[in-house]
Amino acid sequence: MTNQPSSVRVSLGKRSYDILIQEDLIANVAQYLAPLKLSRQVGIISNARLHRLYGTVLVRHLRKHGYEPHVIILPDGEQAKTLRWASKILDELVAQRFERRSVLLALGGGVIGDITGFVASMYLRGIPFIQIATSLVAQVDSSVGGKTGVNHARGKNLIGAFYQPALVLIDTAVLLTLPKREWLAGLAEVIKYGVIADAKFFAYLEQQTHDILTMQPEAVRYLVKRCCEIKASVVRKDERESGLRQILNYGHTVGHALEALGKYRKWIHGEAVAMGMVLEAEISHALGYCSAEIVERQQHLVQRVGLPTGLPSVTTFSQLWSAMLHDKKVVCGAIHCVLPSQIGKVTVQPLERRVVKQWFQKRGRQQAT
Repeated sequence: MTNQPSSVRVSLGKRSYDILIQEDLIANVAQYLAPLKLSRQVGIISNARLHRLYGTVLVRHLRKHGYEPHVIILPDGEQAKTLRWASKILDELVAQRFERRSVLLALGGGVIGDITGFVASMYLRGIPFIQIATSLVAQVDSSVGGKTGVNHARGKNLIGAFYQPALVLIDTAVLLTLPKREWLAGLAEVIKYGVIADAKFFAYLEQQTHDILTMQPEAVRYLVKRCCEIKASVVRKDERESGLRQILNYGHTVGHALEALGKYRKWIHGEAVAMGMVLEAEISHALGYCSAEIVERQQHLVQRVGLPTGLPSVTTFSQLWSAMLHDKKVVCGAIHCVLPSQIGKVTVQPLERRVVKQWFQKRGRQQAT
């Protein structure tokens, strides 16, 4: 390649790694594998659609450069993010005699990245893995930071580990092949970064919505890199979510609850996060942490990019609260939620059932009038 990729460093001492961002990185993976000095045995974890689009090219490329790729295909979507499928991957690694210097490549979005990292953390007590992020959600969020895991029937990401990748490769050209629904869903995580950490970035999203929706290359590269910079900064300060990193969960307390209530089929992750952000901003306003303007600006931007903002009409308060209680951020039985105080700044606060129920009931009355 003539140009060097943009690079963002995730500084974590011995666990540090680079995020490389450029178009057509997938066609040049071998040159980024070589400096890591791993074995030639490579496991590629993907799904059927992504393997057709990119996996066959990746396999040929790796073989040309002396690697021995072995492909493991998972179902599409959240149905693959289970202990059952993790066990199947482990069975395949054992059968193929993968060793400690073998490497796994997560060729996919958030689901593929999460389960691949989780399996890598367990197999032989830890082997290297590389994120090759193909969805917007993965490129701006889930591929960075080392959160790995699978879902439980009662809650999302309840089973997992903190396990950092050896490298993250972000090929922005692959976003052009994303289904529109997945592209829009990824924008929820992009908006999240503006709300939690960067008011100027949020204003940029408001001003450049057209360029973002039409996937202008310069706008896409900028928003991907800026989100990675913000997340890398947060992870560097709090790798294992003991404090600051909790802000990355904005929109996810309510969002994960809605995903679980929809049995991980009704809404994809970004759609649930979009609803979660708007609803958590409403709760924040009801509790007096932010102004109505903050709620309105956020809701307007979420609507402009084509994402849902409302609470599903079939959801009852008891259902919502019960699902929220299964969130991994519950501490001593108390639900802790990220709440905006202004654009670019948030606070983490425990939620009282009584207060949230009052908000829920008031919201229902306002919608009925």
